Order: sequence, then structure tokens, then C-alpha cells
Amino acid sequence: MNSNSRADALLANLPRDDRGRLKVFLGAAPGVGKTFAMLQAAHTQMRQGVSLLVGVVETHGRAETEALLGGLPQLPMLRSEYRGVMLEEMDLDGLLRAKPKLVLVDELAHSNAPGSRHAKRWQDIQELLSAGIDVYTTVNVQHLESLNDQVRGITGVQVRETLPDWVLQEAYELVLIDLPPRELLERLRDGKVYVPEQARAAIDAFFTQTNLTALRELAMQTAAAQVDNDLALGYRQLGQAAPAVRGRLLVGVDGDAQAERLVRHASRVAQRRHLPWSLVHVDNGRFFDELARTRLQNAQQLAERLGGEVVVLRAPEVAKTLIQHAAERRASLVLVGQSRPLLRRRLFGGGLAARLLRNAHGLEINVLDSEARADQPRSSTPRTLRWFDYLLAVVATVCASALAWAVSSVLALPNISLVFLAAVLLVAVRSSVGPAMVCSVLSFLAYDFLFIPPNFSLTIQREEDVLTLLFFLLMAALTGNLAARQRRQLQALRDTQQETSELLDLSRRLTAATDRQAVLSAAQQHLAGWRELQVCVLDNDGQQGWKLETGGSVEFSEFERAAADWAWQHGQPAGKGTGTLPSGDWWWLPLWVDDAPLALLGVKPNEGEAFSPQRRRLLTALSQPLGQALARARLAEDLEAARLHGETEQLRSALLASVSHDLRTPLTAMRGSIDSLLALGEAIPLDDRRELLEGTRDEAERLDRYIQNLLDMTRLGHGALKLARDWVSPGDIVGSTLNRLRAVLAPLQVSTDLPADLPLLYVHAALIEQALINVVENAARFSPAHGRLQMQVSATDDELVFAVSDEGPGIPEAERAKIFDMFYTAARGDRGGQGTGLGLAICQGMVGAHGGRISVGEGIEGRGTCISLHLPLQAQPQAEMEQAV
Repeated sequence: MNSNSRADALLANLPRDDRGRLKVFLGAAPGVGKTFAMLQAAHTQMRQGVSLLVGVVETHGRAETEALLGGLPQLPMLRSEYRGVMLEEMDLDGLLRAKPKLVLVDELAHSNAPGSRHAKRWQDIQELLSAGIDVYTTVNVQHLESLNDQVRGITGVQVRETLPDWVLQEAYELVLIDLPPRELLERLRDGKVYVPEQARAAIDAFFTQTNLTALRELAMQTAAAQVDNDLALGYRQLGQAAPAVRGRLLVGVDGDAQAERLVRHASRVAQRRHLPWSLVHVDNGRFFDELARTRLQNAQQLAERLGGEVVVLRAPEVAKTLIQHAAERRASLVLVGQSRPLLRRRLFGGGLAARLLRNAHGLEINVLDSEARADQPRSSTPRTLRWFDYLLAVVATVCASALAWAVSSVLALPNISLVFLAAVLLVAVRSSVGPAMVCSVLSFLAYDFLFIPPNFSLTIQREEDVLTLLFFLLMAALTGNLAARQRRQLQALRDTQQETSELLDLSRRLTAATDRQAVLSAAQQHLAGWRELQVCVLDNDGQQGWKLETGGSVEFSEFERAAADWAWQHGQPAGKGTGTLPSGDWWWLPLWVDDAPLALLGVKPNEGEAFSPQRRRLLTALSQPLGQALARARLAEDLEAARLHGETEQLRSALLASVSHDLRTPLTAMRGSIDSLLALGEAIPLDDRRELLEGTRDEAERLDRYIQNLLDMTRLGHGALKLARDWVSPGDIVGSTLNRLRAVLAPLQVSTDLPADLPLLYVHAALIEQALINVVENAARFSPAHGRLQMQVSATDDELVFAVSDEGPGIPEAERAKIFDMFYTAARGDRGGQGTGLGLAICQGMVGAHGGRISVGEGIEGRGTCISLHLPLQAQPQAEMEQAV
């Protein structure tokens, strides 16, 4: 035994904090004392300080049971009316809210009242276990799904309330409550099980010595199988060799009456032999009527409930395909049902079991006898014939006879048979084997009656004509069968291609989707082609509120909302067609990836349409790539958020570094000047005092500009900047800018080129002036001492340009687009290594607010930088132009 198996076994035996433990009290029949034993165990737990509640306990009027129940805390039952009858059910939500350590739930296989959250009580128990609550429960062996046929064969009673075997197999502890049949019958006669009237009816119908003995054996076998599983687990925990799981069991199922019986038998065999098992249906294109399809679907659903795998294969040969699949899955046992003794099967190699025995090598083939089918109630649904296909066979024969009669004068007798063969082929291609065989027989009779001498008679005079007719009938049957088989194969390939195309098309659409909305749009576009269904996708806002993301409107009734909430919380389908809240009209499928819900897919058939199991399975298959695409979109959003967070942190660090320097520098200079004036006072010469005060004023103005830049950038970023436009002369903007920066521009050689016939600007004058000040100040800072600085204003038909050129170090072409980013302070950039880097960003925001733009080029004589502000021109006002002239 490897270490992984031992580790798995040890982990399986460890208590899980997130899930409760199930203890089952199993009995062979009612009255053996299961509920009494459960209540006794509950009293023991309560004496040990375990908090518990009674969810539901059925005493059936037994005094001893009621006495034990009286000492335990109980949660009141929920009452509901159904068809005039008041029903009581366990308060599941109340138990979940109270959340005791242990809950007592009687009758595990009970069917809940219509309108309950779950159809079965064992589903309620699964929800309690998922909430971390331990459960004690009781069940009789006849309620196990895999034993349903055996119990019916033993007692003659069809048990309607069943539960999947895996529920019992998941129990942490199984306690067999046994009572000899004679003692049970005595208790029954004494009225300790049922009231006297019910007791007499039970003894006559169910509680017989033979029935109870057989049920007792089934209960012991079930308990023994559980003990065997526990023993194997114990061996694996010790690291010793345990009974190895070898091979696999395959059960071949068709749409006949014994399909469910085969599945139950396969489940029992797999459990006893410790084999994983699969239900395999080979679709060879044979026509299935509605009854056969329903039987097959019920068998597949039963296999899923019993823990089996459902596999659908498409191939023309059933036996060959089963053998190939068994080899691929390394199966050791194949279980099939006995075929009906048809004549054509005897002539062409026997049924499925005979072909498996003949061709399978190294496989164990088990055949389940079909004699028990006689005990099953026959369906009242009449088998409908496909009248149109058989009518086509008759019409084709008539047409072929007319055509052959028309050409009989020019064609020899053997060639006329080809006309009838063509009719048989046509019917086979258009329908199936049955109509093709009918057409071949009718063609045989028509050929004999019309063309074999003596004409218009079925008698045959010449011996060679008998052989001709027999060969004709054989060829017609073979060609018809071959053509029908090819048609079935073609239809099967079409179905497979359709399913593959659905998956491929959705995957291709989802691959191109980059965000959540794109993924949902792609899914909606793909599913919109399903005209018979309404499809929607919902998202949960975390407060039990549903948001429709795509698809049609959804009217949430109480049942619909409860089903959607349950599916979202538990990651399992709910609603229509399921065992959880099936009263609604929608089927809810959660899209989960890594145990996290991403969205909820809702499907509702249109009025008069059916939601077929094929569509349900295909949607389940499509949900996997859809969920993965949603997970990929969420990951992309998280990465983008992380990137933005990193950039924000980088900008914040740059802002703190820049502001701490650019704000502290003028403050330090101002503080030094003020301290000097306070300390020395009149001792400082008048000119020096004036210089200190002017320096303080300049630094204060510099500090004011920094703060104004920060405030302007904040207003620009939040859209709070208001444009108070008015007509203004470009010369006024230039003059005001030079006047405000006279101290900064004093060491430089400043020249302006301002034509007299410039048009007026319709702008917010203060903002454009501030933008021009930022550009000029930026140029002055990086101009060399006594360097030149030129300001040129020019106009075209649609824009006016303010160009500021300097002789500074210039900006590399690769970095010119970056200088307008906030906090950009590259060493070679236009702002060098100092400053907040907001000046040019503010310029771009202010000019852009007017519909303009900023460009960067070469400076004076190819040196330095030239920054140009481009502002759009409006139609000039006539009055202002005349005044200007």
C-alpha cells in the first residue's frame, strides 16, 4: 500500500469541523425499535452535556417511545395545508438558526410535503450536516433505492419512498436494530407497533413470517457491507493491504422496461465487490418512442443518485462498442439484460449477451434474467406506430409498381427489380429499418403479382423465378437494413457534431471575451439560439439581492427566490426538475469555480415547450467553460485593480516626495528671513531689510503657486472646473503673464512676437493665463543665465497658437509625451529633478477644457524646447472687432 492511500484513509476518519456526522439506526421493518434506540442514545448524549434538539420523531402512539421523547427538547413542527389536509414537517430553517450540536430526525426516507424546500427528508439532513450539525436518524432497509426491486419481489409491495444508497454509505456510524420475526409479530398483535385495525391489515399484507425473514437478511447484508467498508478503511489506516479495488463494472442499458432494475442490480454488485461502476448507453440511431426515452432518462438519473457514472456513446454496433469502452476504462465486469427472443436475433447471431460472450476476451459477462418483468405493472401508455413512415413505405411501393409497369415494355424482367430496390433504399434513407422491411416485403409481393408469370397472381410456375424472388427479397432486406443503418450513423454523427459545435462555439466566443460583461454577452449570444428556452444570468450582491446581468426579465416568486438562494449557497442545481424546491418555473445552475460562486444561470422553458434532459446535460457541460471564463475575467479585474493600486501608490509616493521638497523650500527661506528680521531688527541696513522682505514675498508667491497647482489639478480630476468664457485679446494675456513673472524673467533675454491683427479668444482668461504662466515659468527655470526666451503668438483660420521657446537642455523625443503626466520628474525632462510635476499636467487640463491641445518641439535654433498652446478660434463678434479697430 502506498503512503497516499494510507493518508487518505486517515483523513477520512478525522472529524471535520465544517460538516456534521451522521448516525443511522437501521432496521428490517417498522416496529423493531429503531426510534426507541435513537431516543435512548440521545438521552445518553444529553447527560454528557451535548446540546440537542428533536427535529421530528414519529411515535405512532407507542407509550414507551412517547415517554422517552418527553424528556428531550423539541422544536415545533411547521404546519401547512395541502388539498384540504393539514401536514406537519420539520422546521429546517429553525434548526439551522438554533444550530445545536445534535439533531434527531426520524424516518430518513420520508417525502416532504409539497412546497417544502427539498423533496426528500434525506436532503434536509444533508443540509444539516453541511452546517456542521450531527444527526441521528432511522431508516428501514426496504427504503434503499438499490433494493427496491428485490423488496417488491419479496413482499409484492412497491415502496415509493426511497433514498440513494450513498446516503447510508456516508454515515459515520451504522447501528443495526434487530428483532426476530416472531417477536416482531407478537409486538404487532399486542398493538405495540400499530393500532389493532392497522395491525391486522399489516400482518395480512406485509408482516408475514417469510417477508420479515427476507427483509431481516437484507438488513444484515447491508450492515455487513458497511462493516466490510469500515474494516477496509481500518486496514488502510494501518498501512496494510486492504481489499483492492480492481477493474470496473459497466452496465449496458437501453430504453426497455428492465432498465431501472438493471441499474439497481449493478449498484448492489458494485457495492459488494468494491467496484466503481458506470451506466453505458450506446446510441446506434435506433428510433426511441416517448416511453423508451422516458425509461432511459429515469435509469440515467437513478444511476447518478446511486453514485454511478453516466456515459453515452454513439456507434452502430452495441456489443463492439461496449467491449471497446470496457478496454478503455479497464473494466472487468459487464452487466446486461437478457434480450427479447426475436427471430431476427436468432438468425443474425443472437442478442447482445450472445455477441458479448462470443467476442469479449478476458471480460466477465453477467446477464440479468428478464423473467421478473412479468411482475412489473405494464404501462398504460399505448405504443404509437410511426404511421407516416409506414405510409411512405406503401406509397413508395405503389409508385415503384407504377414506374416498373410503365417501363416493363422496354426493360427486361431482371432490370425491373432494380426499380423496387430503389424504392426500398429511398424508404430506408428517409425513415428506419421497420418501414424499409415493410417496403421490401410489399415490393416482393408486387413484383411477383405484376411481373412474374402468370401475371396478376401470386403463384409461380417456373422454378428459376422462385430463386429470383428469394434473391430479390434478400437483397431488398439487406440494402434496406444497410441504408437505414447508415442513416442512423449519420444522425448520430450529426448529434455529436451539434454538441461539439455548441462547446466549440461557446469556447471560441469566451476566448475573445476579456471582462465579465463580455463573457456574459458571449454566453447570451450563444444561448439565444435556443428558442424553446429562456436563459438569464444573475449575480448576488452579497445581501441576498439578485441583479440581472443578461437575459430576459425574471419575476421572482417566493419559491424562485428561495431556490436561487439555495443554489447559490450550496453550489448545486435547484428549482424545476430537481429535488430541491421544484415548485418554481426556473432551473437554477450555479457557476462555481474553486468552491466560490461566480454567477447563477437560470433556465425556463417557454410556454408549451419541454426542458429535455439532453438540454439539461448540455447546459451543465457548457457551464464549466462559462464558469472558467468568469473566473478568468475576475482574475483580470483583480490584476488590473492591483496594477492601478500600484500606480496610485507610486503617484502618492512621488507627490509626497515632491510636495515635501517644493513646499518646505519656500517655507524654509521665508522662516530664515523672518527670523533674521526679528533677531536683528533695526541693526539690518534698510536695503538689506527690503531685500529680505522681497525675498519673503517671492517665496510666498512661489508657495501660493504650488498650492494653486494642487488645487487646480484636483478640480480638473473631479470635473469641478467651471469655464467662465469671455472675449479676450491674446496681447492682454501675454502682457499679464510677463508682468506676473517679471522677477523670474529678469535674468533672461525675453523677446515677444505679437502681431497687431490677432483675433480675439473666447476663453476663460484666468485659466489660459495660468496655463501660459506655467509654461513660461517652466522655460525660465531651465534656461541658462542670460539665455534667450522667445514668446510668439500666431493665428490660422481655426486656431491661435502661443509658442514659448528656450535654450535649455531640451527634452528627448521619446520623453516628450510623458512630460504632461502628473508627477513626472525625469532628470532629462523639462522639469528636471525638482518640482511636483503638476505644472504642465495642469496646462494640458486647462487647454483641453477649452478644446485645445499642447505640442512639444525644438527650441531656439534647434536648442532647448518649444511648447505651444493651440486654442480653437470662434466666430469673431462684430461689435468687439469694430471697437478694436
